[in-house]
Amino acid sequence: MARLIGGTAAGILGWFVLATLLNLALRHGWPDYAAVEKAMAFTLAMMAARLLVSAASSIGSGFLAARIGGVRAATIAGAILLLMFLPIHYMLWQRFPAWYHLAFLASLPLLGWLGGRLARGGSR
Repeated sequence: MARLIGGTAAGILGWFVLATLLNLALRHGWPDYAAVEKAMAFTLAMMAARLLVSAASSIGSGFLAARIGGVRAATIAGAILLLMFLPIHYMLWQRFPAWYHLAFLASLPLLGWLGGRLARGGSR
């Protein structure tokens, strides 16, 4: 049980660390993105890049969680991240297209689980 809890916590923390580092890279590597980030006036390409940052973070998070606590920890971490982001995306619903919210929210548990499966070599 301790490994499950530790893996879940590591997965959640890992998601935020990865997302922050990748977003910093995006911000520093794409001046136009940095210019509109505070206003959240993203182009289609910028929204796609943000979804890729989240996808990579979710897979990495699931991988980390599963290495510590198994695929179940990765799945739980993804579900908790989904629950954490639901109210935020509800508040931001008018600022982005519905497909963006749905892609982001659905990817959290699904790609977290996939990352967990990758850590376990697809078994279990």
